[in-house]
Amino acid sequence: MILSFISNLKSRNEALFYFGLLCLVFAIISLVLSKTSSAQVYNVSAWYKPFKFAFSTVFYAWAMAWFCYYLPNFNIKLFNWTVIILLGFEIFYIAFQAARGQMSHFNLSTPFYSAMYSMMAFAASAVTVYTAYVAYQFFVQKMPELPVHYLWSIRLGLIIFVIFAFEGFVMGSKLTHTIGGPDGGPGIPVLNWSTKFGDPRIAHFVGMHALQVLPLLSYYVLKNTKATILLSVLYLLLAVFTLVQALKGRSLFKDKQVTEQVK
Repeated sequence: MILSFISNLKSRNEALFYFGLLCLVFAIISLVLSKTSSAQVYNVSAWYKPFKFAFSTVFYAWAMAWFCYYLPNFNIKLFNWTVIILLGFEIFYIAFQAARGQMSHFNLSTPFYSAMYSMMAFAASAVTVYTAYVAYQFFVQKMPELPVHYLWSIRLGLIIFVIFAFEGFVMGSKLTHTIGGPDGGPGIPVLNWSTKFGDPRIAHFVGMHALQVLPLLSYYVLKNTKATILLSVLYLLLAVFTLVQALKGRSLFKDKQVTEQVK
């Protein structure tokens, strides 16, 4: 089944397939470097961030490769190269800074770092806007060959993705990914989501991966339009809940040290 999926994905969009594969290889390399390199940012391995961004990009690139195949009237080459160039630049710069033990995000300490941070924000925003355009195409173009429930899962998955991709500006405007305390505190393994304070990265993660979760569940499990829409609403509410908790400065995870001190 996996080999069949890979073969089908490659035939649908070879460019995004290989871009995703390259990101997957780089994610694995970054994970290895997180165990072998001494470079740190916020008291954890600097290579966790390149790993997370590259691995997340794998899922985005492959999902969009799969979905855009359904659009009969769409300039797929322009979309492909926009995604590859902009997200490729973002991953490259994050890795470049990780190798130097420097922050890539929220780093305004020099004019160069400020400019690069602004360019990353532009790259992410441009890809998100383009994704919103893809979502629009799934509403206006006719795709009678797709099951209605599956079509709605793609539409709603794209919409929720766009909303919570732009939620990244919550962190960008504050120049921090921790609310209620400083960055660099205790967090869960690898993802490093705060176990003491609010962390908007959780909502960012949950919301953006609606792009994969909703279509998969709709196509293989639900197979019903009303159930798909209901699941999408519940999923959206879950993402909103994690964001509200973060904005209140509340962690979704229990910090063992804090719990012991309270006792």
